[in-house]
Amino acid sequence: MSWPDVARRERTAERAQETARKRADEMARYLLEHGHLPEDPEPERVVTEWSRKSRARMTRRLAELDYGPLLRMGLRLPMTTLTYPGDWLAVAPTGKAVKRHLEIFRRRFERAWGFAYVGIWKLEFQRRGAPHLHLWGPEPEGAAGDLRQIQHAADVLAWEASGRKGRKPYSRPAVGDGLPYRDWLSAVWADIVDHPDPEQRRRHRLAGTAVDFREGERMRDPRRLAVYFTKHGSFSAKEYQHQVPDAWSEPGAGPGRFWGYWGLDPATAGVELHPETAVWAGRILRRYARAQGVTQQRTVRRVRGGVPVPVDQVLGLAGAQLVTAPERVRYRKVRRRVTRLANGRGFLCVNDGPSLAAELARAVDRLTGPPGP
Repeated sequence: MSWPDVARRERTAERAQETARKRADEMARYLLEHGHLPEDPEPERVVTEWSRKSRARMTRRLAELDYGPLLRMGLRLPMTTLTYPGDWLAVAPTGKAVKRHLEIFRRRFERAWGFAYVGIWKLEFQRRGAPHLHLWGPEPEGAAGDLRQIQHAADVLAWEASGRKGRKPYSRPAVGDGLPYRDWLSAVWADIVDHPDPEQRRRHRLAGTAVDFREGERMRDPRRLAVYFTKHGSFSAKEYQHQVPDAWSEPGAGPGRFWGYWGLDPATAGVELHPETAVWAGRILRRYARAQGVTQQRTVRRVRGGVPVPVDQVLGLAGAQLVTAPERVRYRKVRRRVTRLANGRGFLCVNDGPSLAAELARAVDRLTGPPGP
C-alpha cells in the first residue's frame, strides 16, 4: 500500500532538473577553458554492509515476480553455490570482478545447455571474507553441449546436401562438453575464475561448487525465498555473510548489487482506493501482520543499577533536580514484535498473496458497502 505524494514528486523533479542544468553549465565552462571534457571523478562511496532498504526491495521484488517461465521448464530447481579459492583476492580483488565472473557463467550456461539461465542470484561473504554466490534456478538434464552438437550435425548435413563450396561448418568444443550438470559446473566455474596457482585451481575445481536439491525444494513460495536470501529468523546467526570484507571497503572496490534475477518479470496489479477505504485496508493488514507474531532481534541499552553518582544540579520548571550518571552501560539483544504498515504504507510478504488479496477485498467491501436492511 502506498500513498503518492504528488507535491513531493514535483519538488524532486524540479531539484533533479536544477541539478542537471548546473551540471551542464559546469561542463560547458570546463570545455571552453580546457578544450576537452573532464575525466570521470574517482568513486568516493564506501559500502560496508547490505543495507536494510536493499533487503526490503529484494523481499518485495521476490514476492512480485512471475515464476511461470521457471516452473514451466519442468526441471528440478536446486540451490547452486559458487565459491572462490583460498587465495580469493588474486582473482576477485573487487566486486566488479565477481560480477564479471557471474556474467561469463550466464553466457556459458546458455551456450552449453541451449537455453538461458532463469532464476535468482545473491551475493554473500564467508567468515574468511571471500565472496560466494547463491543461485536458485533450473538443473539441466543430459550432458552439456548435446544440443549444440545436434545443431552442428544438422548444419553439416544441410551444407553437404546443398552442394555448396566453401568452408565446412565448424563447432568449437567448449570446457565441460559431455559432462552432467554437477561436473560441468565444477569444471566451468574453475575455468571462469582461472586462478593463476595450479594447486589453488585444482582444489577450487574439487570443492568450488555445490548443488543442494533439498534446500531448493524447500523454496515453495516467494516468502520462503525471501527468508532464505535475507538470512532472517533462524538464519540470523549468518548475518556476517552480509558484511563486506575490508579488502572491498575501499572506494570503487565495493560489491555493487547484492542480488538480482534473470528471465523473470514482475506480475502485479494496482487498485486505486478511496482514502477511507485505504485506512480500513491498512488497518486490516496491520492487524493480520501482528497476529502472525513476527519478532525481530534488536540491540538495546541496559544500564546497570547501583548508587547514583551526583553530577550537577539542574534548575528547571519542576525545581532543582539531581542528575545521576550510571556506573556502566551495557548492551543486550532482545526480541521485539515487528510492526508492519505502521502509518498505512508498506507491504506484506505472505505465502499466498492472491488468497490474502481476495479476503482483503471481501472485508473492505463489507465495511464500505451499502448498509443492510
